[in-house]
Amino acid sequence: MRIFVSLTKIWRNIGLSASAKKLTTGQHLQSLTGQSSYLSILCISSDHITELITMPAHKPEEDTDLYAAPATVRGMTQLNKNSFRKKLTLPALKVKTDEINKVMKSLKNVALKRPGLKRVVDLGDEAYKLILLDPFKISSSDSFDASQKMILKNYNIDAQIHRYDLTMTYENFKSEEILKAVLPEGQDVTSGFSRVGHIVHMNLRDHQLPYKYLIGQVIMDKNPGITSVVNKTSMIDNAYRNFQMEVLAGEDNMIAKVKENNITYEFDFSKVYWNPRLGTEHDRIVNLLKPGDVVYDVFAGVGPFAIPAAKKKCKVIANDLNPDSYKWLVHNCKVNKIDKNVEIFNLDGREFILGPLKDNLVKQYEVLSSKDTTSIHVIMNLPGMAVEFLDAFRRLLKDQNPVNILPTVHCYSFSKSDKPALDIQQRAENFLGASLEGHCSIHLVRNVSPNKEMMCISFKIPAEVLYNDCPAMEDSAEEPAPKRLRLDEISASTGPQ
Repeated sequence: MRIFVSLTKIWRNIGLSASAKKLTTGQHLQSLTGQSSYLSILCISSDHITELITMPAHKPEEDTDLYAAPATVRGMTQLNKNSFRKKLTLPALKVKTDEINKVMKSLKNVALKRPGLKRVVDLGDEAYKLILLDPFKISSSDSFDASQKMILKNYNIDAQIHRYDLTMTYENFKSEEILKAVLPEGQDVTSGFSRVGHIVHMNLRDHQLPYKYLIGQVIMDKNPGITSVVNKTSMIDNAYRNFQMEVLAGEDNMIAKVKENNITYEFDFSKVYWNPRLGTEHDRIVNLLKPGDVVYDVFAGVGPFAIPAAKKKCKVIANDLNPDSYKWLVHNCKVNKIDKNVEIFNLDGREFILGPLKDNLVKQYEVLSSKDTTSIHVIMNLPGMAVEFLDAFRRLLKDQNPVNILPTVHCYSFSKSDKPALDIQQRAENFLGASLEGHCSIHLVRNVSPNKEMMCISFKIPAEVLYNDCPAMEDSAEEPAPKRLRLDEISASTGPQ
C-alpha cells in the first residue's frame, strides 16, 4: 500500500520560509512503501529543514556504496573539497534529552561512527534528541538485539526507526574512501604509509604520481598531527644510504622527533634513515642485555639500539659512517642523558671492527675473568649487506690468548629465498669461514614484501674464527657482488633502525 505523508499545521506560530510552508501544506509529498503507520516530524535548524519519517525496512547489504564519494570526483588531480558533498539518509532513534547519555552508552555499538558527524542531533524540540544509527547494523526495530530491546523498554523508548537526512562533506569521508573515488577504477589505492613524528613518508607507484599532491593533502588532512607528507623520488645511490624526497603537502620541515620504547630521538629525516616498524625488534635485542654487558653497535644510526642499551647500564661503543647519523647519535645521547656512557665513532663498519671494536675487546678481556657473567654483544643492523662484514672477525684476536667469553653477534639480512633461515645461515657461514650448524638462532623480524623477509641470525663467534687462520668456505669466493639496493632493502648505514 502506498501512503502519502503530508506534514500540516506545524508552522502556524513559527516563522517559516516559503519552501517550509510548502512542505507543511501538502505541496511537498513523499511516497513510502511499508507499514500502515508512520511518525512524521519536521525538524527546524538554522541552515536547513530536515524531514524525519519512520524508516521502512531495507537491506544494508544493498547499500554497499552508501559512503562512497560522488562519482564526479573520479580523475581529480587537484583537491576540490566542495565536490565531495553528498546527501545521505540515516536511521535514527528518538530519545528524551535527559536520557541521551544513558542510552548512548548502551547503544554505542550500533550508533553512527563517521568522521566529523555527530551521533546526537537536535530535533528543534528541547525535550527530545535523535541518536543517529549505523545503517549497516540497524535498518528496522527488529535489528536491535534482545539486550538492546530491553534497554529501550526500560527507558520507555519507542523502537521505531526514523529517517534523518543530512549532507556529507569532505570532512566526513575517510582517506581510503576519497582516494578510491578519485583514482582510476581498478588501480591500487595508497592508504598505507610510514609515520615519523610529524612526517608521513610515502612510496607512491608510477600510476599514482599524477595524483600525488592530492594524495598528500588527503593523508595530511585525515591524520591529526601530520604537518608534512613526502614521497621518495630516487633510489639509494650514495654511501650513506639516504634518498631524495619531494614534499607533497605541508611544510618542508624534516627535523623529526619520535618516541620509541619510552626513549626520545631527534634527527633530520632527509639525511638519515629511520624505520618506525622496527621498534619491537629493537626492544627484543635490548631485552637480551643485562647491566654491565658490553655492546658494540657497528651500524648504529641515530641510536635505537645503542641508547636503550646504555640506559640499561651497558657499556656501549657505537659507530656509523654517515656524518649526519653520527651527529644525531651524539645529540640523542645528550637528550637522553647517557652521553657519558656511550663512546661514538664515525667510521666505515669494517674499519670500526678492525680498529675501535678490536682494541676495546682486548681491553675487556684483560679485566674479565673466566667466571665473569658479563656478556659481549655485537649488533650489525644493515640488512642489505651486514653479513658481508662478518669476514672482518677472522683472526681478529690472532695475537691474543684465547678466553672463554666469546662475543655474540646479532646480524641482520634480507632474504628472497624459499628457505630464508637456511639462506642467511649459509651466507653467514661463507663469510665467517666456519659452520654455525647447531650454534645459531634465527629470528624472523618482518615480512618486507611478498617475496622478501628480514631476518636476524644470532651466534657466538667461533673461537677458531677469532683466534685462528680459517680459510673461507668454498662458496665464499664465488659470492656475487651486491646489487644496487632499494631503500626498503636496508635499514641504513645511516643508521639501522
